Amino acid sequence: MARTYREAGVDVGEAERAVERIAAAAAATLTPAVLGGVGGFGGLFRFDPTAHPDPVLVSSTDGVGTKLKVAVALGRHDTIGVDLVNACLNDIVVCGADPLFFLDYLAVGELRAETVEEIVGGVAAGCAAAGIPLIGGETAQMPDLYSNGDYDLAGFAVGVVGRSDLIDGSAVRAGDAVIGLPSSGLHTNGYSLVRRVLPESTWAEPMPDNGHTIGDVLLEPHRSYLDETRILRRALREAAGDIRALAHITGGGWEGNVPRTIPRGLGVEIETGSWPVPPIFSLIQARGDIADEEMVRTFNLGIGMTAVVPAELAEDAMAALGDARHIGRVVEVAEDEPRVRFE
Repeated sequence: MARTYREAGVDVGEAERAVERIAAAAAATLTPAVLGGVGGFGGLFRFDPTAHPDPVLVSSTDGVGTKLKVAVALGRHDTIGVDLVNACLNDIVVCGADPLFFLDYLAVGELRAETVEEIVGGVAAGCAAAGIPLIGGETAQMPDLYSNGDYDLAGFAVGVVGRSDLIDGSAVRAGDAVIGLPSSGLHTNGYSLVRRVLPESTWAEPMPDNGHTIGDVLLEPHRSYLDETRILRRALREAAGDIRALAHITGGGWEGNVPRTIPRGLGVEIETGSWPVPPIFSLIQARGDIADEEMVRTFNLGIGMTAVVPAELAEDAMAALGDARHIGRVVEVAEDEPRVRFE
């Protein structure tokens, strides 16, 4: 019979050691807007509402999914936190929001301070790159829910945008241009399928296009589009226009995300071949004999975010972002027609 918490599988001493190891990483992200530092029961953040007239708070929560299984199997935990931050930030970026702060939640089976330091260090690195503080978080030991070595990771982002600056898709019109921003690979979606098509035994194999292994490519961090959307919006406003809609291509692929950002009665026609599809997607499709329809429902296929802009400003958009591609246009669709079509 267990007579102590440690005998029951929860090591409070190791948890305290983990907190000490991650405190410096979290503290390095703090800004003067954070009151009280890290370690309180609640994170305190004071923002200037005059910077965003009629401010609207925008929040998002997300996880990393079974990409975590790849990190655990390869023993590489330093970038999975970057995935988490960028997945959450991209979801508030599509509204035009500027991120304010971030929180994380880590649940583990057996807590190892060094591993926690790697994971949360990645979260802090993602926050630092975005210029926001990691204001707080939670690390929970749950040995009866997670086997040794396994863990789960979730994040919470809060941002702000002036109400008149919200990007909500309401201005989208038929004929508008669809601009694609390249992904860095799979990002954080489709890994339950990928791990069956490309099992762990293949992860040391080199990719056909470069010296990276399949495992390297599977762990490539989720890209952030915070800077790109700021640059794009500034350029379009200088040309007397604006971004009309943004879509983060995450779980559900193209069909599950693009229609969420444009009015009913409208869809998009995407020109196949208008951007280079990274080799990892071709490898997955070939090894798994996966139909095209399933690929677009599951994966981003090399485009991590789409922007709808006025057609006459498409060239301005691509000039502002060197790697952006003009990949399609907005069209009218009937109620029973698909809202994403690949031509």
